[in-house]
Amino acid sequence: MVYSLAASTLTLAAPVGCDTSSAEGVEPTAAEAHGPSRVLVTGADEEMLVLEVTAANKVVLRLPRVEVGQGITTAVAMMIAEELDARLVDVDIPLAEARTKGNQYTGGSSSVRSLYGPARALAATARARLVTAAARRWRLPARSLRTRDTMVVAPDGRTATFGSLTAAAARIHRPDVSSRPKPASKHRVIGRPTGRIDARDIVTGRAKYAGDLEVAGAKPTVVARPPTLGGRLVSVDDRAARAMPGVHAVVKVAGGVAVVAESFHHAFKARDALRITWRPGPLASLSDAAIRSRLRAAVPSVGAPPRGSAQVEGEFEFAFVSHAPMEVLTAVADVRADRAEIWFSSQTPMDARESIASAIGLPKSKVRVHVVRGGGSFGRRLNHDAAIEAALISKAARRPVKLMWSRGDDIRHGRMRGASHHRIRASHAWGRVVAFSHAMASVSESYEGQGLAAQGGVAVRGGVTTVAAGPLPSDSGLYNFGRVSGSSGSVELAMPLGAWRSVDSGTMRTAEEIVVDEVAAALGKDPVAFRRGTLRNKAVKTVLDKVAAAGNWGRPLPSGQAQGVAVHEEYGSCVACLVEIDATDPKNPRVTKVVMAADVGTAVNPRGLEAQLMGTAVDGISTVLRAGLHIDRGAVREGSFADFRYARQQHSPLRFEAHIMPSRREPGGAGELGVPAAAGAVANAYARATRTRPRRFPINF
Repeated sequence: MVYSLAASTLTLAAPVGCDTSSAEGVEPTAAEAHGPSRVLVTGADEEMLVLEVTAANKVVLRLPRVEVGQGITTAVAMMIAEELDARLVDVDIPLAEARTKGNQYTGGSSSVRSLYGPARALAATARARLVTAAARRWRLPARSLRTRDTMVVAPDGRTATFGSLTAAAARIHRPDVSSRPKPASKHRVIGRPTGRIDARDIVTGRAKYAGDLEVAGAKPTVVARPPTLGGRLVSVDDRAARAMPGVHAVVKVAGGVAVVAESFHHAFKARDALRITWRPGPLASLSDAAIRSRLRAAVPSVGAPPRGSAQVEGEFEFAFVSHAPMEVLTAVADVRADRAEIWFSSQTPMDARESIASAIGLPKSKVRVHVVRGGGSFGRRLNHDAAIEAALISKAARRPVKLMWSRGDDIRHGRMRGASHHRIRASHAWGRVVAFSHAMASVSESYEGQGLAAQGGVAVRGGVTTVAAGPLPSDSGLYNFGRVSGSSGSVELAMPLGAWRSVDSGTMRTAEEIVVDEVAAALGKDPVAFRRGTLRNKAVKTVLDKVAAAGNWGRPLPSGQAQGVAVHEEYGSCVACLVEIDATDPKNPRVTKVVMAADVGTAVNPRGLEAQLMGTAVDGISTVLRAGLHIDRGAVREGSFADFRYARQQHSPLRFEAHIMPSRREPGGAGELGVPAAAGAVANAYARATRTRPRRFPINF
């Protein structure tokens, strides 16, 4: 949709399949607030993008996604700058608040894929209208004009900024030039390695996260939580805490006891002064060994192998893993009797708005959710437990609050990747794989009832139940492996689980790539050569060839050091990873080199993609070698980066290379793509260096 505004701003929006005169769900812009608007063009796009060209010559697009460090604001700014021929510095990408309609989901490596067409189309329409406005002002043929540097240029050298044309452009119904996006052959911004548009703000502290917000009257707030998962409050003596300096309120909430104070220092001190009696959670008798045993028992049978075939088999265990984003969960809430306003980083703001409204007993039309940038997520901010908790505390305390979950809160009571057990059998005969079976069981993501960690989009069940087997969402069809089959079971535990980067593939592909290496060894073939001969997809072979050549596959290495390789295909993209590891001390291995190659179609920002791949390499190193969560009698043992041993700089590769394969097809997904390949390559390198067959991950746990 295109709006003509009384104010001097050109605004375009593309709402959900709407051909009426209103764009319900799109928040009003500042310009719209100053005068009436009417729809000029209707569209049918669920992104509901809103693009403005202001009189100050700024291009503003309100992004219905959240920036959590993945660089989506930069990628979208590049799309807009490309089609408008605007300077990147003139493009602003604020985050849209929660709407009533449309798509505001950030996840599944879908953001660039879903926005690439709509954002470019919207900007191309704006450019056509701006050019037409200039042509009519100068009485020149529109086709004789060109655009550059956020302005229109005439053949005689005259220029007009987009901002100076915006009022006239807003009145144009039918532009005199094409409003189609540029062909890829004419791209000058898209595909060029570009630094983040917010990089300076981040490193100088100007970028605002939820904890930086100054909301009138909002006081620092923390919560005392039970020692076990799902523990319940029995009684609390808060007299000492209430008497401490700077304490404003102490309130009971479903997840524990909240303290509202003048500063976080005061809040934490008062929290520690609370005398609380807890009832143990439903898993208080359960620890790692029992969970592993239940998972193993829940794995379905892989069936009988083909007659006359030899078998390569393996069983693999993967531990629970915390998301552990660098910025801890923080939410600001101001809940009144008739309305509520919440500020936090959310990947699902529309769902969050509905959940918050339900929790505090208000219509969702009375709840306003402001989406704030987040300092990392990896799937953690798909859930909105902290925001719901902040809203309930604000309601109970009758004042605005700024709630912060400590690192220990999130690791011990927040979402985590479920543990899983995998049983894989590859049957081979006549020098090739004739059947491949992968059965697995994971801890179910069903969780309900116990406190506030249960809220925010995940259901809850107490106790432990084994669920009947179902089809396995496997991707082992990547190879020509004859009859491929899969099945899955699950064990339901009353614990808070959530989608973790590369949700199922991060464990499934890792296990499968380990077996692929072991099959190659059984057949006496080189791991790279074996993959090349069995991969179905030419693009996957190409990225594999790239890492093998760039990483000098097969080069001699000292004893205790080795290379490993793995591939993955998902989200319309594919990736290969080659790793070199020094496992001279098997208890303290060090990945020394990582080479990755990815084909994601059009890479809008190759530099951003390289950063994403680097992050997935660190994820693979961490979860395969070091980082996991133990469950001890219903409690998470780890509580900080001191014992949740995610890779630090000293564990990161000394050398990292990312090779982005050229392509002009539509973008595929990239944010999660590299995790399975990186994890598989690290595991395979470790196995070759130590001459072992690792089966439990992380290896040093």
